[in-house]
Amino acid sequence: MLLNFETALGVGYSSNSQKIRVLSETWTSKNIYCPACGTRVKKFENNRPVADFYCPKCTEEFEQKSKQGTFGQKVVAGQYTSMIERLNSEIRPNFFFLQYMKTMSVTDFFVVPKSFMTPEIIEKRKPLGETARRAGWIGSTIILPKSGQIFYVKNGIVADKANVLNEWQRRTFMAQVNKQSKGWLIDVMNCISEIDKQEFSLKQIYGYEKILQALHPSNKHIRDKIRQQLQFLRDKNYIEFLERGKYRKL
Repeated sequence: MLLNFETALGVGYSSNSQKIRVLSETWTSKNIYCPACGTRVKKFENNRPVADFYCPKCTEEFEQKSKQGTFGQKVVAGQYTSMIERLNSEIRPNFFFLQYMKTMSVTDFFVVPKSFMTPEIIEKRKPLGETARRAGWIGSTIILPKSGQIFYVKNGIVADKANVLNEWQRRTFMAQVNKQSKGWLIDVMNCISEIDKQEFSLKQIYGYEKILQALHPSNKHIRDKIRQQLQFLRDKNYIEFLERGKYRKL
């Protein structure tokens, strides 16, 4: 996998955003495969309202966000109402996230499965002011779910294809989780992702109790809920139970 953009393709574009879109999407078309089946993804026709890429074999669809530098925990997205409608729809894309440097080379590329892209991770931005060209327009921000990120490239290092496909398969159970349960489950999975070591304890997850309480203020039994989610993740082979109060990431 080559990590450099084909900069010659950007010649003739006066808009930098158009230039980057062409360079980044061309790079993805030539280098990225579907995480579900391994087939090379293809580019949709321009201005498709829902997605940028698709898999010709298993029909998974993908929207791409690109940024120079790092995304951080949040990514600027499109119009708020449209984003919410798309994430509530049965036909919604997975998301590719591409980070590149000024040298026009890719540093990070990861996919977040659509099952992790819930309305709860979308924040509403302030409306544009009266003097703006689109006065009153309300944008959105995606709060990236750490537990849903599957890296093809991380810090300039290309991941083994088999690992990418395996990481996708490990998360496929999320597609069967109902909307009411998904928020809690993703939040606990995010807490697990924050722990650097493969093995972790129940006590470590309890350390996120205040954060989870803030996310779910109506729930008065946070620790019970944490144990419930850990048991579910164990049953789905996302984590392994070692002994009382001890787990391992798989």
